[in-house]
Amino acid sequence: MDWDDCQYFLAVAGSGSVSAAARRLGQSHSTVLRRLDKLETALDVRLFERFQTGYVLTASGEELQAMLAPIGEGMQDIERKLAGQDAALQGTIRVTTTDTLMAVLLPVLADFRARYPGIQLQITVNNSFLNLSKRDADVAIRPSNTPPDNLVGRKAGTLRTAPYASAAYLAQRPRGDHAWIAPDDSLAHLRQASWLREHVPAEKIAASVDSLLGMAAAVEAGLGAGMLLCLLADARPGLVRLADPDPALDTDVWILTHPDLRRVQRIRMFTAFVCDGLAAVLGPA
Repeated sequence: MDWDDCQYFLAVAGSGSVSAAARRLGQSHSTVLRRLDKLETALDVRLFERFQTGYVLTASGEELQAMLAPIGEGMQDIERKLAGQDAALQGTIRVTTTDTLMAVLLPVLADFRARYPGIQLQITVNNSFLNLSKRDADVAIRPSNTPPDNLVGRKAGTLRTAPYASAAYLAQRPRGDHAWIAPDDSLAHLRQASWLREHVPAEKIAASVDSLLGMAAAVEAGLGAGMLLCLLADARPGLVRLADPDPALDTDVWILTHPDLRRVQRIRMFTAFVCDGLAAVLGPA
């Protein structure tokens, strides 16, 4: 037996018709019929007599209704109590993330606050890892292909990277003869920086910038082409993608916390919620 099928049965038994049950459940007439047929097949028994005036329980149906009704009421009570606990979650969560993720993260955080109004968020935008072991933050949300071994968490998606230039810049430059915007030495660890060192002569570097957001702005202003995060570049209508994203430059997005905090209810709820929200925007991890 499938509990979902039982809920359809209880709805028809309580309303006396498939149409009324469908309206109550927000499902189609055919879906309700299919669920009833499935339950009757699983139990190998007829639960309703079908009349033009409605559905009438058989003796087996009445027996099943009597057994399931208390379970249904208990499930509803559980749902109400758990929903009340969610609304009653209290406390502060200190979150650290990068400037590159803020644009997509803020709507997710707004949804979280609407769901859990008792939780306050303290957000620190910092492009280096804060020390979660010293509780500088409770949760870190950031791109990394090598997250620290002393933290636990889950992947929320993948950031893609591709070459971009502004439409105005391309109109003035011969095809393929580009000046380039590069990450500066503080971002030398990034895969974009490695790609530029391998593929672009030093004399072709027009400018270096100390943030990925700054690189996107420089490319948008027409200073040159750049290997940019698609997340940032695709949101700028003046930029043109010059080639498909390079899988070798993919970067995972992690939601991380200290092992001591992973069983704290508000932290568990937050990390699961944000992971689902970011995955919907970034695509599967």
